[in-house]
Amino acid sequence: MNLDAAPGIVAVTLVTIATLAIGTWGLRLSRTTSDFFVASRSVRPRLNASAIGGEYLSAASFLGVAGLVLTFGADMLWYPVGWTAGYLVLLVLVAAPLRRSGAYTLPDFAEARLGSRAVRSVCSLLVVAVGWLYLLPQFQGAGITLRSTLGAPTWVGPVIVGLVVLANVTSGGMRSITFVQAFQYWLKLTALLVPGTVLVAVWADDSTPFASGSDGWSVPIAAGGGEGLYVTYSLIIATFLGTMGLPHVVVRFYTNPDGRAARRTTLVVLALLGVFYLLPPLYGALGRVYAPELAGTRRSDALVLELPRIMLDGPVGELLTGLVTAGAFAAFLSTSSGLSIAVAGVLSQDVTGRPWAGRRLGGVSAFRLGAVVAVTVPCVVALAVPNLGVARAVGLAFAMAASTFCPLLLLGIWWRRLTPTGAIAGLLAGGVGCSVAIVWTLVVSRPDGWVDTLMGQPAAWSFPLAITTMVVVSLLTAARIPAHTGRFLVRLHTPEVLDLDRG
Repeated sequence: MNLDAAPGIVAVTLVTIATLAIGTWGLRLSRTTSDFFVASRSVRPRLNASAIGGEYLSAASFLGVAGLVLTFGADMLWYPVGWTAGYLVLLVLVAAPLRRSGAYTLPDFAEARLGSRAVRSVCSLLVVAVGWLYLLPQFQGAGITLRSTLGAPTWVGPVIVGLVVLANVTSGGMRSITFVQAFQYWLKLTALLVPGTVLVAVWADDSTPFASGSDGWSVPIAAGGGEGLYVTYSLIIATFLGTMGLPHVVVRFYTNPDGRAARRTTLVVLALLGVFYLLPPLYGALGRVYAPELAGTRRSDALVLELPRIMLDGPVGELLTGLVTAGAFAAFLSTSSGLSIAVAGVLSQDVTGRPWAGRRLGGVSAFRLGAVVAVTVPCVVALAVPNLGVARAVGLAFAMAASTFCPLLLLGIWWRRLTPTGAIAGLLAGGVGCSVAIVWTLVVSRPDGWVDTLMGQPAAWSFPLAITTMVVVSLLTAARIPAHTGRFLVRLHTPEVLDLDRG
């Protein structure tokens, strides 16, 4: 065995064993279909917040942000700022009403609010699309990590992550994964905080200055005049509004006991994310000093993994490399688990739970089959397309979520005149617009000009297109407002304690 790879092998092995052990322990509590979907709506705020932090802090957060800061500079800090600030919108506008809806998934909410199977079908398709688009960089990040730290072939990472996620998700569902993800948040925080503290001490001892701001890297607005401003603000819109449309984030609020607990969970999440996102930019800044050769290469996403060895020789550098490897691997496992549960929940209700060959699968069996499909498809795509940038793919997933589910949730919760026809029109406008942009971005290898800029960051035009379409078409089809709209909105906005008093 290569001795340089030993810390990474030990780290990956320990994280895998711990993940499976905690998942097995949680399995003892998973008995019903509600346990598998939403942990029987009994997860308390602090545990739920840690679990949300665990699944939300993905490969893009752990690896991608540092690589982007290294390559493009401080304007890439809008990614973590937007990802965190998006929870403010969730807190104020969505968290409590969404919990009171009583739904299991986003399609459940859409059907209950609008009374339309057609709206549900469109939402189900979009949940799977967003989930798979977000799962893809998790598997790719796992390949990057094991290649960088262990020298393993790129395909090994996606395969290992896929198998571990399948084992946990199919065995215990949401109840089991909640404990796993809570553990993985604190592991990820420790895995960046401890090495980061040591590396800052090394830098301070070296008295090496950071690069000057003359090249523009420290300016938090993208260069390029009008195009640069557009990229910056479109990125802010995608991350700020996309958070509320992410299926694996939204489903977490269904696991709280009530709306008040959902709001408290969101507040704790804001604190946990704020602490974590102080760390990846630090690695990016240190990379500017000690590893500038990684900027602009396919190795930039591996900066967090390679920096300890670059700055420190000997056992200390190897030990810190093992620690960041453990954190990175936990990031892939936790986010992949949350996404897999969200996609599997939708597939089990709308695809795998349907009668096939005259036989209908039960709730848990359909969920497990849905989980297999949810994990296998993006894993295969990750193996076939291994070179898509981690943070780039996640940014596109946020743009898709911001342009589809964000308008649906905002209008569905706060505007009584939304109609099924308007919802479908808006979802299709935002979804098709983003899909065209995503295909364009993947096909064009060297983007140049305004068209490529608009396609590379579509949220600034796709979100307004989607919400405007929903409003206009709803106004034109006002006769189709569901009869139960008033009652349903009262349910969304009435605190549970009042319901109890009335009972």
